[in-house]
Amino acid sequence: MQKNKNKIINDPVYGFIKIPYDLVFELMEHPWFQRLRRIKQLGLTHLVYPGALHTRFHHALGAMWLTTQAIDNLKLKGVKISDAEAEATCVAVLLHDIGHGPFSHALENSIVQRLNHEKISAFMMKHLNEQFRGRLNLAIQIFNDEYAKKFLHQLVSGQLDMDRLDYLRRDCFFTGVIEGMISSDRIIKMLDVRNDQLVVEVKGIYSIENFIVSRRLMYWQVYLHKTVLAAEQVLIAILKRAKQLAKQKVELFATPAFHHFLYSGITAKQFFDDPLHIDQFSRLDDNDITTSIKVWQNHADLVLSTLCVNILSRKLPEVIINDKQTPLAEINKKLNHVAGLLKISLEDAAYFVLEGKVENNAYNSEINTIKILYQDGTVRDIAKASDQHNIMALSKTVKKFYLTWYDDFS
Repeated sequence: MQKNKNKIINDPVYGFIKIPYDLVFELMEHPWFQRLRRIKQLGLTHLVYPGALHTRFHHALGAMWLTTQAIDNLKLKGVKISDAEAEATCVAVLLHDIGHGPFSHALENSIVQRLNHEKISAFMMKHLNEQFRGRLNLAIQIFNDEYAKKFLHQLVSGQLDMDRLDYLRRDCFFTGVIEGMISSDRIIKMLDVRNDQLVVEVKGIYSIENFIVSRRLMYWQVYLHKTVLAAEQVLIAILKRAKQLAKQKVELFATPAFHHFLYSGITAKQFFDDPLHIDQFSRLDDNDITTSIKVWQNHADLVLSTLCVNILSRKLPEVIINDKQTPLAEINKKLNHVAGLLKISLEDAAYFVLEGKVENNAYNSEINTIKILYQDGTVRDIAKASDQHNIMALSKTVKKFYLTWYDDFS
């Protein structure tokens, strides 16, 4: 029986949204897209902001809906966009995150080392295109920035794309962090195209300034929150320890798809060589990892079980963030402290004392600049057009270093 494809979905952020094309509906029904219902948009951020339990499925639909609004607005302003181009752009945005693994960015490069979700998304889109007999050809061209109309790719991936407009509003809504709120409706209404580039009418300059400042605030207050970083490091350490044990042929409980990646030692290159790997990856979601961690909390390996108990009971490590790296002497002091508490080797203690760096670049003025369109037809970069001097400052990448460790295990 033919399903009714004229669906209306009640989105908590935008209200009722429509599915604009049959192809979009058919892709939404595909198991690979339905998997996104089981992957949290913000990984472990709910350990800090309890409401942050929304999913990649929510976000993909929201970004797709904003794309339809942006395209309709551009058409009203005389920008020529065919129905095929509009559909393809919506499809490209809908599928832009389909390659995310469990817990989104938290385990990026951990399931398979040096393999990010962008590459997997492109690969999955290629396979979907085969299943849909070439109906995604144009969407893939737009996604890969290989299509003649470059502004369509900018709607999918750029500094003012529909991905960013949705995740900022959605993440604000579910975390309750109102400082990151943006006016996506206003920004979309101000979009236009000049010389095949997306531009923003000068009337919308203050909305763009707010967008850039809000993005910076959301990164420090939510995405790079120190407690979120600490929780993510514990999760990464759990997977690292499990892989180490698997390499030693220690039998660990895992769902079939998770077991495949724990014990196979697949490299980024090998991932694309065998269809079995993408098939197993498409079965992975947060539940595979969470279920395994619940079982591993009783494992005989002290390091693995302790890490699992701690994350399940939200016993997270201490964390400090500085402008400079922590001195090696301080790290060694903490390693010796943990080794003494758990009576383990310094090598094993390294699973509980972790360092790294984070970067925050609210606006990159060197690539994909946000262009402001003046009434006389001239176009200027927002960093130069704005009378807010902090916009130029926000275009500089800020690097900070962090260290996480456990003071006790009581």
